[in-house]
Amino acid sequence: MIKLTFYGGVNEIGGNKVLLEDADTHVFLDFGMSFSFGADYFTGFLQPRRVSGLEDYFELNLLPKLEGLYSEDMLAGTELTYSEPRFDGVVLSHAHIDHVGHAHFLDENIPLFCGYGTKIILDALKESGGYDYGQHVCETFRTGNRIKVGNIEIEPVHVDHSIPAAYGFIAHTSGGAVVYTGDIRLHGPMFHMTEEFVENAQNAEPDIMICEGTRINPKERRSNYSEAEVKKLSNDIVSRTRKIVICSFYGRDIDRFKTFYTIAKKNDRILVISTRMAYLLSKLKHDPRLNIPDIRSDRSIMVYTKRKRSGEFEESDYFHWERPFLDKAVTFDYIHKNQSKVLLNLDISSFTELIDIKPDGGYFIHSMSEPFSEEDVETNVMHNWLQHFNLKFHQIHSSGHCPSCDLRDIVNTVRPKKLIPIHTEEPKFFKKIVRKSKVILPVLNKEFRL
Repeated sequence: MIKLTFYGGVNEIGGNKVLLEDADTHVFLDFGMSFSFGADYFTGFLQPRRVSGLEDYFELNLLPKLEGLYSEDMLAGTELTYSEPRFDGVVLSHAHIDHVGHAHFLDENIPLFCGYGTKIILDALKESGGYDYGQHVCETFRTGNRIKVGNIEIEPVHVDHSIPAAYGFIAHTSGGAVVYTGDIRLHGPMFHMTEEFVENAQNAEPDIMICEGTRINPKERRSNYSEAEVKKLSNDIVSRTRKIVICSFYGRDIDRFKTFYTIAKKNDRILVISTRMAYLLSKLKHDPRLNIPDIRSDRSIMVYTKRKRSGEFEESDYFHWERPFLDKAVTFDYIHKNQSKVLLNLDISSFTELIDIKPDGGYFIHSMSEPFSEEDVETNVMHNWLQHFNLKFHQIHSSGHCPSCDLRDIVNTVRPKKLIPIHTEEPKFFKKIVRKSKVILPVLNKEFRL
């Protein structure tokens, strides 16, 4: 008997926690945190207590109460008694928090399986204080490998997404093939990887396809730029001004980093990035398939350093992982004096740096997702800062997810007998666009048997 239980990703974006069972084999496909996780109970400074482990999460039914899943430390103070692991592994599709963000709660004797590049990213996040996934044994794979876990053999196939080392999976079980898309797109620079995944999934003749639907929406109005279009539109802005240009993009979107790196070089500017991004790129450079420039020697890249404890940019002010980049460091004073010569990567969380930089007007390229609502508080704050410093706003972004039309074509090409939509707020819309498969809407925490 093959069973699927969805402990996350149901009627929400992210939070994927899909339990696949074949006889006595129990494997999770991702173990992430949704973007709206805990929003009914937590906000701002009101957050779950770190010292309480899982107690707050269990009290509010935010995580499944499963025996043999969590670490003994995390269960302290809860009603769930610790027991030896009853799960054989967690297979991670990629290193975004909505797919891996709750892995630190898991028993450390439960192995994680992930792509080679995903392991590099997770380790870099842990070392730089971004996210600590715990002390799990982490087995890596690439396309072409097979992962044998009990009765289940998992075939990872690379897909194109807004982070390196993203994979979809074909799980070969005793009851047939189960396809899991992870997060995918066809309009990115590595679209051929998604095409390869779709071809392999089609050849597997799956009984079940578990498909993401982030952008499934009957009223989709967002721009569907390709990465090439992001490059062209952004370059048009940079090439026609001698004022400062500031760009904001996700720190793990390496395609977007390469886009702005190319634009900076083309326009005789220096791309200035954060120490955290520099650290991640220095680690990813060890994967030759990603073709990352050498941060330490490349003259087209500098690293922005903020004032810290001493206020004097002393080496002792910075974390050990930051110090190797101090010989590439520039400060607000350099940016202020060289506004026409830099392309500055700056997130909204660092907008207070603008007070010291004192931009003389210029442009701001928001190369991240559009806000879900015009009433988004953070968006309003961002525009207040931009208006204050006379920085003209441009929204130029290429999504990491397929629009409805591409997902329709993917599903209709694979032709699974049954389609289960997750990672979406509009699962019912799949019934309007999928014609060759039976669409089954998942129910949170409810077991589904093949």
